[in-house]
Amino acid sequence: MNLSFKNRIALHYLIATATLTAVVFVIIFQVVRSSVYLHVDNDLLYEAYKHTKLIKLEGDQVIFSNKAEWEEREHREAEVNPVFLQVVGLQGEVMDKSPNLKEDFLDFGETTVASEPFDALLKDRSIRQVQVPLNFNDRQKGYLVTAMSLENSLAVLARLQMILLFTFPFVLLLLFFITRMIAAQSIRPISVITQTADNITRNNLNERIELPKNRDELFSLTTSINRLLDRLEQALEREKQFTADASHELRTPLTVLKGTLEVLIRKPREREEYESKVQDAIQEINRMGHSVEQLLTLARVDNMRRINNQQEINLVVLLDEIVQRYSKSIQQKDIKFRIENGPSTVIYSDPNLVDLLMDNIVSNAVKYSKEGGAVNISFQQVEECLVCKVSDEGIGIRSEDIDKVYTPFFRSDALSHKKIGGNGLGLAIVKKIGELIQVHVDLQSQLGKGTQVNLSFPLAGFQN
Repeated sequence: MNLSFKNRIALHYLIATATLTAVVFVIIFQVVRSSVYLHVDNDLLYEAYKHTKLIKLEGDQVIFSNKAEWEEREHREAEVNPVFLQVVGLQGEVMDKSPNLKEDFLDFGETTVASEPFDALLKDRSIRQVQVPLNFNDRQKGYLVTAMSLENSLAVLARLQMILLFTFPFVLLLLFFITRMIAAQSIRPISVITQTADNITRNNLNERIELPKNRDELFSLTTSINRLLDRLEQALEREKQFTADASHELRTPLTVLKGTLEVLIRKPREREEYESKVQDAIQEINRMGHSVEQLLTLARVDNMRRINNQQEINLVVLLDEIVQRYSKSIQQKDIKFRIENGPSTVIYSDPNLVDLLMDNIVSNAVKYSKEGGAVNISFQQVEECLVCKVSDEGIGIRSEDIDKVYTPFFRSDALSHKKIGGNGLGLAIVKKIGELIQVHVDLQSQLGKGTQVNLSFPLAGFQN
């Protein structure tokens, strides 16, 4: 059944209300029915016990003591709700009966519980009947069967039942239209949200959905959608910026290569000049290759969602290997490299990702250190984490740029250190890897004094 959201709300509400209404109607009918029967039974028992006092024993026969008066009263009065009486022996034989029974007899049930009213028929008409034992000198001589008409009471119950049955569908129909109106009013904010969302496109992400006045579930939904749009807009802006920066970063070495080759083919040159220009071209190719490799690394890390490879890693051993890779640069700049072995330097994580993370940190420390400077690496256990501190005495970072250094291709004050190679991707890779393997990265720096990077590794490993 393909119903609209409004009609589905109305239908579900209608089903629940119909069930509740039906239960209420049944309860009402049962309460009224019980009240009617209780009233009839009370009157019936009252008449039965009242007339036990008007019965006498003559020999073995139990008869009414004032039967003549009853007959006279029948001619003088018209009883609206007559009482029928019948005296029955222990074997069920009729000993006497009220004049209004005439040719008829009341049914006697030998197995019927004494003084317990029950339904019966008299001339195919409903009556309520009760059997009261008759005792003389502590010996039971028979029963007084008392009955009253049940026609009026049953008519009242039938009328009530008919009213409830005819009222039920009208109530449901009325409730359905009311609930549709309420549902339409309730989902109006959803319609506004849908219309605004339809208007938002890739080129119109700055539009936001107006928040409802009431701070309810729709308010939370609207807030969540607006936050999602904020993240999408920021992601698209980063994508545009990343594309522009990547294009610029790759275009620059290509432009240099093109210019170098154009210069070489203008006229014949000496061998040494050819070799020099070729070396420049190779250097630019290496630079472009490094940028492409880092771009691929950043994209690969960014696409990782789950990592199952966790192994025991000794950070001191890993750092020794990384330092060997940059030994040539360290010797050229006469950098004093010191690794302080802590009480515990073993972690559980992905070896390749940890190697890539630490390689970028050490590379930056060496690259931006001054000649004759120092790089210190120390370890400290803080609660359930191993904190690795990498500090240098390099050029430092301006305070207003610290929050931007994780942005791809961003380089703080790049014009002041043109001779230092780089493309601004190293710390972006570090940040992505840190988020992936749950390593907190904290960078502190002072311009002209140096930089310290604190890496907090979970000792128990990360959880996917």
